[in-house]
Amino acid sequence: MQVDAFTRIPLGGNPCAIVFDADELSDDTMQALAREMNLSETAFVLRSDVADVRARYFTPSEEIPLAGHPTIATIFALAETERIPPDGERTRVSLELRAGIVTVDILSHDGVPDSVIMTQPRPQFLDCATPEEAATAFGLSSADLHMDGPVQVVSTGTPQLMVPLVHLDALHDLSLDLDALTVLRARYQFFSAHLFVLESEGTFARHFACPPDVFEDPFTGSATGGMGAYLWHYKLLNTPSFTARQGHWMQRPGEATVTVLGPRDNISGVQVGGSAVTIVRGELVL
Repeated sequence: MQVDAFTRIPLGGNPCAIVFDADELSDDTMQALAREMNLSETAFVLRSDVADVRARYFTPSEEIPLAGHPTIATIFALAETERIPPDGERTRVSLELRAGIVTVDILSHDGVPDSVIMTQPRPQFLDCATPEEAATAFGLSSADLHMDGPVQVVSTGTPQLMVPLVHLDALHDLSLDLDALTVLRARYQFFSAHLFVLESEGTFARHFACPPDVFEDPFTGSATGGMGAYLWHYKLLNTPSFTARQGHWMQRPGEATVTVLGPRDNISGVQVGGSAVTIVRGELVL
């Protein structure tokens, strides 16, 4: 299947290919299929001995320990195909990922899945880059960066560089220096970079990875969780719940609800939720 996550509009949000019953596939085959799909991630569903279901997520270049939009897409697909039967209006599922077991809730209406909420693990606040390094990598000036928070790697399962900006014009007009980003990525050991602006109703973001992975991601659920933890921890949010938007400038508008769990100095997790739409159903022939 192919499912668009974090959207109710077909061909919006972020697409994810999902392969069911993938237990007999080798790692090399999974990686080759992810290259073939050439999406931000391809998800493979397997049996689990410790949770309700297991999934592995591959970008075109590597396996990653946790991702948001594949989780929303995969659990939605499992519910829609009744591989996970509904248990009233809210069905709780345990999902085994490489990063560990996460809790996922399926919200249904009249037995039809409507949205999916994943609870991402406790965030880790890791190394900080200098504002000058970030500005150079994205063709910005230091004045474009929001100086009330650092440029920092944050992980709720996958480490990503958080780059807060002060206005939408800088986010729209940035000019990525791929060589500089590659150097920054190696120096600070993050997977990808998340740039965002605070708005009155929430956040608007863009997300970048290094080739051969998809260069700009339409909507990034894992980084949205890390961003939520970052904003709450550094007192840039007045309340722990907000709406995150991404992908509109790519003609793939996406939206998520975000709730940070716990006090600012002891965040226990982040809930990131959204809707999904199935685009393709088919059979994998190898």
